[in-house]
Amino acid sequence: MTAGTDLLEDPVARLVPVGLEELVERAELLTRVDRKYLVPLDDVGSLVRTLPRDAQVLEIASRRLFEYESVYFDTPDLLAYHLAAHRRRRRFKVRTRTYVDSAQCWIEVKTRGARGTTIKDRVPHLLDDRTTVDPATPFVTATLAAHGIAGVEAMSWVPTLLTRYRRATILLPDSDSRLTVDVDLLWHDGHRPLRLQGLAVVETKTGSTASAADRLLWAHGHRPLSISKYATGLAALRPELPATRWRRTLRRDLLPYSVGAVEAYAHS
Repeated sequence: MTAGTDLLEDPVARLVPVGLEELVERAELLTRVDRKYLVPLDDVGSLVRTLPRDAQVLEIASRRLFEYESVYFDTPDLLAYHLAAHRRRRRFKVRTRTYVDSAQCWIEVKTRGARGTTIKDRVPHLLDDRTTVDPATPFVTATLAAHGIAGVEAMSWVPTLLTRYRRATILLPDSDSRLTVDVDLLWHDGHRPLRLQGLAVVETKTGSTASAADRLLWAHGHRPLSISKYATGLAALRPELPATRWRRTLRRDLLPYSVGAVEAYAHS
């Protein structure tokens, strides 16, 4: 058992369980506001324990921590990365998301909506095809075009970054919002790995207003950060890429807790 799993397992075991069907019915939130935080692992337990008493944790087949794998795809010239790095309004992500414990896979397209919302469209994807977009190219092309991304018919897709982590998903019934806590995060760009140790990535997924979890995080001195599992991870692994948007997060927040290529970034 890893340190992240060990520190998260006990506090989530104290929460009331919720099934996947009820979670999706109440808080699927495919269009939502995402706020991301980096929280020291030593603080995660107290955060979960002080959530509102009606907080519920996703439980499937007696499991409350689940392993996720994502493969992110980009064009050969890294268009999706550069659009994010320069804060372009019409930015996007394309990835496969594998739920390792249940061997289920989806392909997802994430785009930006009005007032900073995130829109996620997805369809089932064969597990054996999780490292390629090819079978889902019509879906990806049509979805990006529908959200105003120009030139998608000429785009080709290559796997650019893999992430793996363990996640607990918590429902906050009062606001029908969600809180995810990710530990043991690994990035790999096909050449070298980067491991995030001692930190959890905490993300709130809400409607238009902040959740009780956001207010709790703020009260304990945690503020939302500019961080993207795809773009920030790729910037850490490839210090030659433009990364002004994430430079402070990389140097101040990630470097002290990381093992791998981010050390090279500190001297770039």
